[in-house]
Amino acid sequence: MAQEFTIKSPNIEDKINQLLPSQGGFQAGVDFSASTMVIPVVDLTETAEGSSKRADLQLALSHNTATTYEITNTTTTLVTTTGYWRIIGVSYCLFNNTNTKNSVILSDGTTDKEVWAHRTRNGTTASGDSTNECDLIVFLSAGDSLKVSSTSANGQFLGSVRQVADISGNLIDP
Repeated sequence: MAQEFTIKSPNIEDKINQLLPSQGGFQAGVDFSASTMVIPVVDLTETAEGSSKRADLQLALSHNTATTYEITNTTTTLVTTTGYWRIIGVSYCLFNNTNTKNSVILSDGTTDKEVWAHRTRNGTTASGDSTNECDLIVFLSAGDSLKVSSTSANGQFLGSVRQVADISGNLIDP
């Protein structure tokens, strides 16, 4: 048999007022009560939103949907299709007294904007190399493109890109 008891908590009352405004909130003189009865809750949110996968699984790469890239000393347009795209990769820059920069660029066809970059500067006396990982989700509207760039033969940028949702936000399975 379930046991009933009264709850007097301003925090719970505030949350009820916030979550249930159509119920007139928590009224003065009305007790909020709880029960020790266990009622299972089934969360169907992901399925109701059109996905049956957890969010982290939705971002997975697959052989069929990932497009790979590997660039050195060039700029390459990877994507011109609208929607949400995940780009991952690793940037490698050699320290050898030259400016080297690898970057992810969003373009509207007129203006390029670097949204991620890794670089070494001219005058660096250190020897060796520098690496940096990139993992971004970007949005492309009509006319936009996603580019990757490497400004020197002393830099390399490689990885993959995959569409995770269309322009309306509908998830695309890996």
